[in-house]
Amino acid sequence: MATVQELKRRIRSVRNTRKITRAMELVAAAKLRRAEQRIVALRPYAETMSELIAGVGRASSSVRLPLLDQRDSVETVAIVPLTGDRGLAGAFNAQIMRRSFALERALQADGKGVRWVAVGKKGRSTLLFRRRELAGAYAGFTDQPAYEDAQAIAHTVAELFTTGEVDRVTLVYNTYISPLAQRVTEHDVLPISADVLETDEQERADDALRGDFIFEPEPEEILERLLPVYLETQIYRALLESTASEQGARMTAMRNASKNAGELIDSLTLSMNRARQAEITQEILEVVAGAEALM
Repeated sequence: MATVQELKRRIRSVRNTRKITRAMELVAAAKLRRAEQRIVALRPYAETMSELIAGVGRASSSVRLPLLDQRDSVETVAIVPLTGDRGLAGAFNAQIMRRSFALERALQADGKGVRWVAVGKKGRSTLLFRRRELAGAYAGFTDQPAYEDAQAIAHTVAELFTTGEVDRVTLVYNTYISPLAQRVTEHDVLPISADVLETDEQERADDALRGDFIFEPEPEEILERLLPVYLETQIYRALLESTASEQGARMTAMRNASKNAGELIDSLTLSMNRARQAEITQEILEVVAGAEALM
């Protein structure tokens, strides 16, 4: 049985750990609020971008651009897992890599090749540990991604796609639902779906009321410039979703750790009180035995 001094040291150690987990929970909560605000701020831009591409697409009679190339046979797929740079976020990173490897096995079972582009130190280290060859690796920004980070990733995957090294690019990331819930999502970003060029009947009617537009330069050239920006926006949105999910998962994990530390402190305190009572009882018995020996 542990002594009173040993139990005191353990209680002191657990209390110090609880202070750290509480501080990390508060930091994660603050970062989560900022991430949520950035997601909300991006939505109008992303929606306007989609409307703009659809409007230009309606004005184009035929669109044949590299990023829209729907290939007849898919031979190689690029998987882009969006993980974090740090741990202590529960199953956040593990579930991303688990889904990514499951996707890899499914593709290989169909006879397709797989290329990897790692985002986040955790994903990169896991892939290197499993001896996967990386076509690209990006890290050091997952806590607060910038649009330039999305541009760098988009440039890499677009180059892989347009040069024919891969026929499809799939992002695997956590979609933010709430601090307690994140959903692993697979999203094909390349080739860009032709659906983004389509519109509904109401928008067609609105265009008819506004009249015809004259495009300068030609709609095809405008689309050629807009589609890479659309790809960057999609990746940037996924990065923001992943960041919010990571902070929510870390906040929840640290809250649970603090709660478990409190329960452990209560248990150790009870054990310490019992050990102290046992010591006091033993001392009383020794005093009584010594007194009886002198009689």
